[in-house]
Amino acid sequence: MSTISKFNMTGKVAVVTGGSRGLGRQMVLAFAEQGADVVIASRKIENCEAVAGEVKALGRTALPIAYHAADWEAADNLADTVYDRFGRCDVLVNNAGMSPLYSSVDAISESLFDKVVGVNLKGPFRLSANIGARMVDSGGGSIIFVSSIASTRPTAQEIVYGAAKAGVNNLTYGLARTFGPTVRVNCIVPGPFLTDISKAWDMNQFESAAHTGYALGRGGEPDEIVGAALYLATDASSYTTGATIEIDGGPH
Repeated sequence: MSTISKFNMTGKVAVVTGGSRGLGRQMVLAFAEQGADVVIASRKIENCEAVAGEVKALGRTALPIAYHAADWEAADNLADTVYDRFGRCDVLVNNAGMSPLYSSVDAISESLFDKVVGVNLKGPFRLSANIGARMVDSGGGSIIFVSSIASTRPTAQEIVYGAAKAGVNNLTYGLARTFGPTVRVNCIVPGPFLTDISKAWDMNQFESAAHTGYALGRGGEPDEIVGAALYLATDASSYTTGATIEIDGGPH
C-alpha cells in the first residue's frame, strides 16, 4: 500500500459529532473529500443539513442528525440510526463540546456543572462504548476524541471544562486497551483555533498573548486540524492507539 493510498477513505462511514461547524465541519469535509460517507450529528439540524449539502456536492452521501451530546439515550439512538442506515461505522469522531462562561468558580451551579460534564465526557463515553463494541464485532474501526489543552493547562475560565476534557484523555487510553487490537482509540488535543467561537474573543488581546505565548505566535486556522484527523481516521495510523496528539501552536 502506497503512502497516499493509506489516507483513502472510499467505502468508509464516518460519524462526526459537533460536525456542523468549526473543527468538526473541517473534518467532515476532509473525510468526504477522501471518499467517506459522513454522518453529521449536532444540536441544530439546520446547520447539519447545510454541511450535508456541502458533502453531497463532493459526491458523497451525508446524513444530518440532530443530536444532544449530553443525552445517554440520544447516544444509543444515534448509534442505532447509523447502523440501520449504513450497517457499519468505520470512524467515530467525538468532537461536540461546550465551555460556557461563568462569573467565578464559586458561582458555577450544579446544573451548569452537569451540563458541561455531560456534553464533554458522559455523552462521548456512551457513544464510544456503544459504537466501539460494534466496531469490535465487525472487525475494526477508529475512534477519535477531541480534547483540549485545557485538559492539562486550564485557565480560570475553564475549570469544569478542563476537568471533563482530562476525563476524555483518560478515556482515550482506557478504551484503547478495551477495544484493542482491532479498534484504535486516539485523541486530538487542540489549542486555540480561530473558529466561529473565536468571534467572541478580544482578538487584539489574543494576538498579543499568542505572539509571546506560542512558538508559532498565532492561533490555528480550522483546516489545520485536518492532517491529524485524517491520520487518525485512516490506515496511515495503523500502529497508533491510546495516543493524545497536541495541536496547539507549541506553547512556550
